Amino acid sequence: MASWERGLCKFKMAAYRAKVLGQVQASLQYFRALRSRAGLAVTETHNAPLRGYFRAYSTDALQKVKVCPRQGNWVYGRCAFLLGGGIGLYSALKLSLQQHFAEEELLHALGGTPRLTLYQYKTCPQCSKLRAFLDYYGLEYETVEVNPVLRKEITWTGSKKVPLLVVDGQENLELNDASVIMSAFKTCMIDKSKTIHEVITYYTVLTSKNIFGIESSEYTNKHWVMLNEIPIELHYPNKTARRDEVRWRHWADDWLLCLLAPNVYRSPMEALEAYEHIVHEGNYGPVEGFITKYVGAFTMFFFSKLLKIWYRMEKDVRQDLYKAADEWMTAVGKKRKFLGGNRPNLADISVFGVMRTIEGLQAFDDVMKHTRMRKWYQAMEQVIREHGGQD
Repeated sequence: MASWERGLCKFKMAAYRAKVLGQVQASLQYFRALRSRAGLAVTETHNAPLRGYFRAYSTDALQKVKVCPRQGNWVYGRCAFLLGGGIGLYSALKLSLQQHFAEEELLHALGGTPRLTLYQYKTCPQCSKLRAFLDYYGLEYETVEVNPVLRKEITWTGSKKVPLLVVDGQENLELNDASVIMSAFKTCMIDKSKTIHEVITYYTVLTSKNIFGIESSEYTNKHWVMLNEIPIELHYPNKTARRDEVRWRHWADDWLLCLLAPNVYRSPMEALEAYEHIVHEGNYGPVEGFITKYVGAFTMFFFSKLLKIWYRMEKDVRQDLYKAADEWMTAVGKKRKFLGGNRPNLADISVFGVMRTIEGLQAFDDVMKHTRMRKWYQAMEQVIREHGGQD
């Protein structure tokens, strides 16, 4: 963004603040005037003749007590109504200002006025996890569905991996590890003196070769939010909450995600159902979609059997998925709504993002039916849909 555009944006923000503050001041002056007039009306009413009496009982004797006239009650009611309305208006304007300031702080953390673009496969668990994070915190972004065969949408980058999040602000930044992105953005939200470009350097990447001789990269500390000198208790319910968040984020990436393929492609029919869903949601042409559906389903059915052996799963892999879901719910506990307490933490968002990719398939329906996950999952759906982390 050009410097004159940033200047114009800041000028508009300043004008907006001045306008809202002016409205608040005018409202308060108006209601102070009303309150003074109401006080004068009440004084005059008390000097008027009384309309009647009622009997009040005490321990001493029966006494006659003067009643306030009906006109005074009406004036009091009107004053209370107007004062309550003024307080409500002031609270609403104050909340609007707070949200506006929070947005400005987040813009600073991301390096100006950024434009977020997410290159994704919609049914990819890592992409789903990142979308859940961005939606929960109310961050606006554009999505580009990548063709899994040609990948022409990301040929301009040096990476062939998704998700790929492009931060287009004062400096362009390309990030393609969902867990690192979530941790880095959360760090910026906590430590507002840092920008995303600074924070991303805290996450070191290690390069190694797998058993097939293919080079791969891994961030060893990607599940950690960097608090630096900030006390843990300011952002976590207790000292163990941060460690639990890291542990279950790691679990979601290294175990829960690995359970999906053997369960989704458990039988030929389930494999076809899964690939029909993938083709429908993805960016495929008519011919590509037809070939991918049948060839992909056939290939993944047999590949899922290898994964079952590799990860030493039970004969019925669905039992492993049930155990994982119940293990997660045990960690959440009966007294908490989320693992993070009243609000989801990054582990809640990660588990939800992984499970959401199989929604609509038989494996998902079975988990909701045979485990305790349904209530938690529906609560996560609601809080993400409502951008619960925005405030």
